[in-house]
Amino acid sequence: MSALSARRENTGSVAAILPLPRPVPQILAVGAFLKNTLCLAHGREALLSRDVGNLETIDSVRAFEACAEDLLAIAGDLPVALAHDLHPDFHSTRWAEAFAAGMGVDAVPVQHHHAHVAAVMAEHGTEEPTLGLALDGFGLGPGKQAWGGELLRVDADGYERLGWLAPLAQPGGDRAAREPWRMGAAALHALGRGSEIALRWPEMRGADILTRMLEQNVNCPPTSSCGRLFDAACGLLGVVPIASFEGEAPMQLERMVRSPRIDSAGWGLEAGVLDLLPLLDRLPGLAAEDGADLFHGTLAAALAAWVAAAAEASGIHRVALSGGCFLNRVLTDAVTEELGRRAIETLQPIRLMPGDSAVSLGQAWAVAMARR
Repeated sequence: MSALSARRENTGSVAAILPLPRPVPQILAVGAFLKNTLCLAHGREALLSRDVGNLETIDSVRAFEACAEDLLAIAGDLPVALAHDLHPDFHSTRWAEAFAAGMGVDAVPVQHHHAHVAAVMAEHGTEEPTLGLALDGFGLGPGKQAWGGELLRVDADGYERLGWLAPLAQPGGDRAAREPWRMGAAALHALGRGSEIALRWPEMRGADILTRMLEQNVNCPPTSSCGRLFDAACGLLGVVPIASFEGEAPMQLERMVRSPRIDSAGWGLEAGVLDLLPLLDRLPGLAAEDGADLFHGTLAAALAAWVAAAAEASGIHRVALSGGCFLNRVLTDAVTEELGRRAIETLQPIRLMPGDSAVSLGQAWAVAMARR
C-alpha cells in the first residue's frame, strides 16, 4: 500500500484509486461543473473523490470544498499544480485560482474536451498521440465558444482541434438545453425552413418570436454540441419537447431505437467539419421510432467516417471515445462496430463513466503528461 493509499483511510472522500502508467508529480485537479469530482495524482496513483454533484447549490459547493481539504490533507505536501476547467465562472475554477495564488503554486487551465479524452488515455495508461472523439452537451472552448462535438488529437504537448460538428444556433441560450423543440426550430431555420416553426409547434408560446430571434440572430449563440444535435432530432420528432432535466429527451430517443439504419447521404464532411443537417432534414414527418433508428444509425456512420478521415490524415489509428453522449449504448456500440470495420482501435472508459465525473482525472493526466 502506498503512502497515499494509507493516508486515505482517514477520509471518506476518496471513491476510487486508479493506477497511472508512470510516476507523476503531485497534482490536484478540481473537475467539471456537472457531476463534479476532484482528483489527486501522485506517484503512480490517482485518487478520485466521490461525485459531489453539480456545483450550483450551497450543499454541492460545501461538499466540493470538503473533498478538496481532504485530498490536500492526504497529499501532505502542496501540489505542484492545480488543474481546472477553462470556464472562469465555475466555483471549481475560482477556488483553484485563489488557492494557487495564495500558496504560490501553478493554476493550469485544461480545456473540457481535452480533459475528457485525457481521462480515457489515463485509464488505458497511454500518453502516445491519440485521436479523441468528445461528444457532450457543453464545454467552453479557448475563444469562449460553446463546444460539444469535438474531434481532437491529444498527446503530451496538449491537444489539437482537428474538427467539430457544424454549429447550430441555441435560441435562448442555455434554455435550449431544457427545451429540445427550440433546437428543432434552429435546425429548421438552418435548413431554410424557418417559416415552418410556428406551424410545427403551435402549442409553444413564443414560437413566432423564436423565429424572429433566429432570423435576426438575437440570443442565439452557436454550438458544436452533439448533445444539442440530439435535442434537435428530438424536437423535430416530437420527443419530449420540454424536458424536466438536461438529457431527458435524448435518453427517451435512445429507448425508441429498434434497428438503426443508415442514410449514406445524411451528412457532409468538409475541412474537418461534420455537417448533419441533411439527416435532420429527413426527420420531420417520420414516426418517432423510425426517426430514432435513422438518427442513431446515420450519426454513428458519420462519426466513424469522420474519425477514419482523421486517422488517414494523421496516421493515428486509435481513438478515445469520451463525453456524456457515449452513455448512449446504441451510439457507442454502433460507432465502435463501424470503426472496427475500418481497423481503428477504440479506447473506452474502463472503471469510470464517459461523462463529466471523469474530467478531474483527465485534467490531472493532461497536466502530468505535459510535465514529463
